[in-house]
Amino acid sequence: MFKKILIANRGEIAVRIIRACKEWGIQTVAIHSDVDKESMHVKLADESVCVGSHQPANSYLNIPAILSAIEITNSEAVHPGYGFLSENFNFASMLEENNIKFIGPSSKLIKMMGDKIEAKKIAKKYGLPVIEGSEGGISDLESGKKLAKEIGFPILIKAAGGGGGKGMKIVRSEKEFDNLFLTAKSEAKKFFANDEVYIEKFFQNPRHIEVQVLSGKNHTVHLHERDCSVQRRHQKLIEETPSPVLNDEIRKDLFDRTVNMVSKIGYEGAGTVEFIYEDGKFYFLEMNTRVQVEHPVTEMVTGIDIIKEQIWIAYTGNTALKQSDISPRGHAIECRINAEDPSRNFQPSPGLIGMCHQPSGFRTRVDSSIYQGFKVTPYYDSMVCKLICHGRNRTEAIQRTLRSLDEFVIEGITTTIKLHKKLLNHEKFIESKFNVTWLDNEKIV
Repeated sequence: MFKKILIANRGEIAVRIIRACKEWGIQTVAIHSDVDKESMHVKLADESVCVGSHQPANSYLNIPAILSAIEITNSEAVHPGYGFLSENFNFASMLEENNIKFIGPSSKLIKMMGDKIEAKKIAKKYGLPVIEGSEGGISDLESGKKLAKEIGFPILIKAAGGGGGKGMKIVRSEKEFDNLFLTAKSEAKKFFANDEVYIEKFFQNPRHIEVQVLSGKNHTVHLHERDCSVQRRHQKLIEETPSPVLNDEIRKDLFDRTVNMVSKIGYEGAGTVEFIYEDGKFYFLEMNTRVQVEHPVTEMVTGIDIIKEQIWIAYTGNTALKQSDISPRGHAIECRINAEDPSRNFQPSPGLIGMCHQPSGFRTRVDSSIYQGFKVTPYYDSMVCKLICHGRNRTEAIQRTLRSLDEFVIEGITTTIKLHKKLLNHEKFIESKFNVTWLDNEKIV
């Protein structure tokens, strides 16, 4: 097994990876910015290296500094977590050139599946249904408008080189097209250094379903699906597994097609294939070539440590699991707890944490990096922890999550805990009568 792994990330995911490494007996190296020197991941790691100032570009995205940290600590491998450099094919390529193992797929596959247009072509080639839209990137206004009229409004404009809601615009009529097209291109250029966009049909009432996979040279397995349809402006708030809206026939078709594609492209590592689901049909959306924020709900129902499996595949090239080893039980729900004020349009709420009590109990898990006296800064993503609860069925999982949310105490900052209580108590959530547009169309706060 690897002797030493550097974690190129911060926050709760860095803590999560460090814990998995310790269970393998692997030494860990934490990188951090100047404002993160008191962070939990720094305290838990065996070694730590400051890689720059608080701005992400100067630290967690600072490839030369991270490469230097790898060299001075004699790290054999790098786990990128999610976000930051996790899907940066240039970073993965540099590691490959220096014989440092990137815990994830090859740089070639990261580049191939990170290009949403290319990924769509690959999905179609291997039998996954795709959303009607442009075959390639679109740069000029008139070509975009012509295609949009052929598809029929409403349509969705998306940045070809990124995600997370950046460079994404819903266009409901032709008169809105010019302004939103140019705005999407501008955002794409700003966030991804690529102003190319593509256009596809917009679904009015979709669910967001994703399939977790683990794949090696020997074979590919799926760990069933997650439903991530509780979103605000394309940002996930609550995830659960299994999805309340799929039947066994649709599941089998979804899993078979997903495993076939992932296997055929020669994928190695953990990954997630995402779909839009509406009116009993699913359509390929994208593939994330990394671990997901919501991976714990899958771990709770399967009993499989996805991070440790990632490390094993990176070291051996193979997955140790067979499909017959994977038999999910019960239902799990995850709430992303953010340092935000929902009553003020989700304004970030940095500050010094006072009293801090995180829930525990039967089948209750908190993935966190905060503690009493920790300062939440305004420089990074606002998520401070995740609550994951498991039940024998969906009703019990909801009840356990609500009980756990009641136990949470995080003083000194405003969080989304109260909002999560409202959502889990809401009739539409309880009856699973919601879709990805629910929170954007209905005032819950």
